[in-house]
Amino acid sequence: MSDCIFCMIAKGDIPSNTIYEDDNFRVILDNGPATKGHALVLPKEHYADLFDIPEDTLADAAKVAKKVAASMKDKLGCEGLNLVQNNGSVAGQTVMHFHLHIIPRYSDDNQKILWKPTQPSAEELVKIRDTILGE
Repeated sequence: MSDCIFCMIAKGDIPSNTIYEDDNFRVILDNGPATKGHALVLPKEHYADLFDIPEDTLADAAKVAKKVAASMKDKLGCEGLNLVQNNGSVAGQTVMHFHLHIIPRYSDDNQKILWKPTQPSAEELVKIRDTILGE
């Protein structure tokens, strides 16, 4: 897409702090990081979200994320990490170009978990399961 900022960054038309690149992906440092090393895995082709990206490209994005995460653990000394992928504005997606967040985590990073767990009843969980399964 000619007006997609992540397409322009992924293809190298806009400068970025690239930490990995291959024929299909560019990984950049996030300009508004949650923690030191927070990065985005960007496919060079435009896909709006999880529902749009081909399965093989999605699998390749996960492989790239794993490679970069291993480097972060080694070089930055992070103690853990979050892989986050948002779909739709209600879920926090602000750029409608599929991307994976790699967020290194440190014991002193002052970040919270990404959601607050709820406590549905066993019956509610069964009802949700049956709805998803179409039963």
